[in-house]
Amino acid sequence: MLLKIYESNPDPVAIRKIVKVLEEGGLIIYPTDTVYGIGCDIYNKKAIERLCQIKGLTMKKAQFSFICADLSHLSKYTKSISTPLYRLLNSHLPGPFTFILPASKEVPKNIMARRSTVGIRVPDDSICHALLKEFGRPIISTSLIETEDLVYYTDPHFIHAKYEGLVDLIIDGGIGQMSSSTVVDCTSDEIEIIRQGEGILDL
Repeated sequence: MLLKIYESNPDPVAIRKIVKVLEEGGLIIYPTDTVYGIGCDIYNKKAIERLCQIKGLTMKKAQFSFICADLSHLSKYTKSISTPLYRLLNSHLPGPFTFILPASKEVPKNIMARRSTVGIRVPDDSICHALLKEFGRPIISTSLIETEDLVYYTDPHFIHAKYEGLVDLIIDGGIGQMSSSTVVDCTSDEIEIIRQGEGILDL
């Protein structure tokens, strides 16, 4: 199903329809402030297994990041954040960044690939924000297509034609971006950019 939602004013009825899909263990494709993502409830193992099949991954090798509604929501899923790190996160979120952080016990083990860290995003996107606020839990965030040239599907109608039989719902939030999020490793005292993407880090 392809569901049109306008970023300027996300329809609450449509948002609740998407939440119901997530609550029932469904997979969705959704817009972010960068590329379109595919995801599910981080606590639903069967949904994550379906996602791994689509991405051609095994549960043991999958390293999924996820999106949160805001910084306070994010803090639930990471260990104690120092004041300098909090300032860094606060000044860049919401935004096109994935921050690698030490995972708290709230993060399900099946999305950590035997690691003690996790990637967390807070997209600057009103559809994502409305969805996360209504759902109340994080949603896995992984891009549809990854290539060396960072060529992603951006047109939701083309995405629908390709993924209609693989996922339960596709959100048409307009044409997506071509570049991915900037990945920033914050697990040591020295901040390191792992992948330069849409976001420009200001240290």
